[in-house]
Amino acid sequence: MLRPEALTERTPQGLAGEISRLVADGVLAPGDRMPTVRDVAAVLGVSAGTVSAAWRALAAAGVIVTRGRAGTFVRDDRSEWLSPRVSTLVTSADGSRLDLSLGTPDPALLPSLAPALARVTPRADTGRYHDLPVLPELLRVLRESWPSSGVGAITVVDGALDGIVRVLEQVVRFGDRVAVESPGFPYFFDLLDVLGAEPVPLAVDGEGVVPASLARALARRPVAVVLQPRAQNPTGASMSPDRARALVRVLRTVPGGDRVTVVEDDHSALIGSAPDVTLSRWLPEQVVHVRSFSKSHGPDLRIAAMGGPARLIERTVARRMLGPGWTSRLLQAVLLDLLTDPAAVAKVRAARLVYRDRLDRVADGLRRHGIDVGEPDGVNLWLPVKDERAALVQLAASGIVAASGSAFVIDDTTGPHLRVTAGAAAENLAMVADALADAAVAEPLA
Repeated sequence: MLRPEALTERTPQGLAGEISRLVADGVLAPGDRMPTVRDVAAVLGVSAGTVSAAWRALAAAGVIVTRGRAGTFVRDDRSEWLSPRVSTLVTSADGSRLDLSLGTPDPALLPSLAPALARVTPRADTGRYHDLPVLPELLRVLRESWPSSGVGAITVVDGALDGIVRVLEQVVRFGDRVAVESPGFPYFFDLLDVLGAEPVPLAVDGEGVVPASLARALARRPVAVVLQPRAQNPTGASMSPDRARALVRVLRTVPGGDRVTVVEDDHSALIGSAPDVTLSRWLPEQVVHVRSFSKSHGPDLRIAAMGGPARLIERTVARRMLGPGWTSRLLQAVLLDLLTDPAAVAKVRAARLVYRDRLDRVADGLRRHGIDVGEPDGVNLWLPVKDERAALVQLAASGIVAASGSAFVIDDTTGPHLRVTAGAAAENLAMVADALADAAVAEPLA
């Protein structure tokens, strides 16, 4: 680990350059832990903002990576294709009997694609380059089920994150602030780093984003707010209608709130038990709602629908035409079949009930041990633990894998947790809850 006393530069540019040279010269090796901003600032006699600016420059240059509470490290290029925080979630499940770390749906609960593939046109040459990017029949089905009737435009993208990236690229400039939930989705944090944006944390409780937290965030003049209205990852919390109305009041009354773009990631739309809730019901000109079909119909379909103000959706569609162009119309036809075929619809509805039962049973088991995880929805729950590393080791000894909570936070207001994909546990749920409870109180390792 680098000792702060070894540093001499006192400007952001000088400090970043000095550390870059140490890395280039091999004094700092890939994976070495960096000292904290606070420690460096104290030793050099500069402000924490000066050191933070140097750290941001180093991160943008690919020299260091930040991994939430786990700390900041010299970049290791062995997993370049994974973003920094996401790479910390990759664990080995070899030898484990139950992997609860992935955040993905149970394959056994997905509808079969075989009937749909047999019914759609078995060719990939449908349409022309300049045809509409969304099949008209699919667009009609999406509009009929959209959570707000006044949506200006709807398009189809290659998964929820693709849509969110496209929208943020339209509204975020380097140096802008973006309000984002913490705990929240690690991909969002890494995305903001790539965009050069400063994340502003939003607190989350059992009903979604805390209104007072949103008001504090808006005081810092963010250009966008990213939130998850249902089955929030990692907590499993779903926004209540009352909470949605409270957030709308904040956006309408806090100065600048009426100019913020709100992006909603409804990643568990059809497998979550909570009803549709979207701020676009009241703020149609500010809200982009993204509805994913990955957890309900299969991650490899890579399809999500995105609706919002026509001006913003059309700009996003135009930008995609200079890249991937459109989401495969063949896959759109498959999705259309899945959304309208009675057997596939029944399969997804049954999956929703199964996930609801699994999370309820694990949460009830944890409550019997005095551990409250709220009323999680979707596939994940947020398990408070005494020590993350000790809890992971304890679970591994029981043949269970979970995800460390460090990558899911960007501030120090949340204690140690694990993200547990309880929806993937198909049997022995009482034993799973017992194992999680034992891990939650495991003492820190020496």
